[in-house]
Amino acid sequence: MNKLKVGIIFGGSSEEHPVSVKSAQEIAKNLDFERYEPIWIGITASGTWKLCDGPDVGWESRNCRTAVLSPDRNVHGLLVLEQAEYETVRLDVVFPVLHGTLGEDGAIQGLLELTGIPYVGCDVPSSALCMDKSRAYTVAKSTGIATPNFWVVAGNEKAAPDQLPYPVFVKPARSGSSFGVSKVTGEEDLPSALDCARQYDSKVLIEEAVVGSEVGCAILGEGFDLVAGEVDRVALSHGFFRIHQEDSPETGSENSTFIVPADISDESRRLIQDTAKAIYRTLGCKGLARVDMFLKEDGQVVLNEVNTMPGMTSYSRYPRMMAAAGLPLSGVIDRLVSLTLHGKE
Repeated sequence: MNKLKVGIIFGGSSEEHPVSVKSAQEIAKNLDFERYEPIWIGITASGTWKLCDGPDVGWESRNCRTAVLSPDRNVHGLLVLEQAEYETVRLDVVFPVLHGTLGEDGAIQGLLELTGIPYVGCDVPSSALCMDKSRAYTVAKSTGIATPNFWVVAGNEKAAPDQLPYPVFVKPARSGSSFGVSKVTGEEDLPSALDCARQYDSKVLIEEAVVGSEVGCAILGEGFDLVAGEVDRVALSHGFFRIHQEDSPETGSENSTFIVPADISDESRRLIQDTAKAIYRTLGCKGLARVDMFLKEDGQVVLNEVNTMPGMTSYSRYPRMMAAAGLPLSGVIDRLVSLTLHGKE
């Protein structure tokens, strides 16, 4: 049986480069090498594309060749520089394991559309929509999904600090993880929070704090044929949840743990899964996404954000939620590739 050539793109030049590398390392551990021939395409932090042996530590300097995706659909794969000439490597499917800017915002998806190569995950419109939290809120709210109250501060616009219902969260509108996010309890701290968020995006979102538990739901599939993972809950000891901000996330977070399955009622669990599916469909997601929400004391579920290429590391929430539902990461990979190539799980 001919193996499928799967191009796995990892790294990238966003602030989430290290997480992407760790995600690729975990995928390497769970890939069925009897079915797939992985073609590892690493993007350095400075943006250089390399064909390499794998995502192991030190991959950038070990047996790498310059390689780029060709927009020529007849190539259907990579152009690899070899002794001052380019050779081609055909790919059957691409798994872009890139997080944050240029990975989840439609940029890499646009390039892949030009190549004509089928790729895992959300398309250009849904990636761009989910990346912009204010637009995602607007679309979700128009269909009756609850969202936080929010205000947008774009460019050099000024906020009205005396008109905000503190506490609020200030965050980049189009960035990944918790980079640039601040909790503001009074107007005197607002200017510095805005400056912090603007380090990552010129468009800043101010959200009214939602009182409730942070919960998440992993979704896999397309259209109405969706699989929901077990719901998780973020248990905080203090402060607020800062995903991917820990010094050594493999050993745990200083202020949070994940409870999977979440210690909530069956009714709340079903509501969260149904709401996650509704959000996923409303925003046009494909392949996979992790939908983060708040569960309020009155039972209401409120959208937080949608991650269209969630982390796949050993400590990431998406694979944990799927595993708790009986689908290990190896099974997730198989279903994603099958869904991408055949339009079904």
